Amino acid sequence: QVQVAESGGGWVQPGGSLRLSCVVLDGAFSMYPMGWYAQTQTSDDQREMVAGITTNGNTNYAASVKGRFTISRDNSKNAVYLQMNNLQPEDTAVYYCAPLHTVVLGRTAWGQGTQVTVSL
Repeated sequence: QVQVAESGGGWVQPGGSLRLSCVVLDGAFSMYPMGWYAQTQTSDDQREMVAGITTNGNTNYAASVKGRFTISRDNSKNAVYLQMNNLQPEDTAVYYCAPLHTVVLGRTAWGQGTQVTVSL
């Protein structure tokens, strides 16, 4: 199983920014398309993908975050990032990262995630 460690969450006011980081403890990281997933209190423990990035840097986003969030990766550091701008209360969630293939196969070793709270 691919182990990950997320960090960078916190509390911000609406309109604020955060940058999430995820380190992947696997030597084959550069071969993995990666995704960031959000789990809200109302999602019945479901994690919804908010952003994805391929091995060559192509990205895709959920409609709700497009234009505000940017996913990137640094293969030299086995890391994937999520820059979150203009945060809104509805972005409040625990954010996780994972290799896309493990999610598709239902074999994801989810990390502890990082909490993002957006409120006044």
